[in-house]
Amino acid sequence: MQITKDAIAGTLESSDAQIRIAPHSSLEIELNSSVGKQFGDDILATINEVLAQFNVTAAKIIVEDKGALDCVLRARLKAALLRATDETIDWEKVL
Repeated sequence: MQITKDAIAGTLESSDAQIRIAPHSSLEIELNSSVGKQFGDDILATINEVLAQFNVTAAKIIVEDKGALDCVLRARLKAALLRATDETIDWEKVL
């Protein structure tokens, strides 16, 4: 998937995450998390898994995590990715 425009999903409320995506020449992930010391590696693993599922190899991704569950992180990242591309969406891959 090619990221062609800026997109955002989520909020900065407790137990949520806000994910911002922008076009970039390489893959760059910035994680700011209130639980980063405890779960930072797991959060990055989840992000990288979703990016691999969507074949994203170039984008700037900023994650502002406020203690979101894994399923919330996945949903927010998928929403932001789908908003950031002009490609036709393969809904079977998304679900």
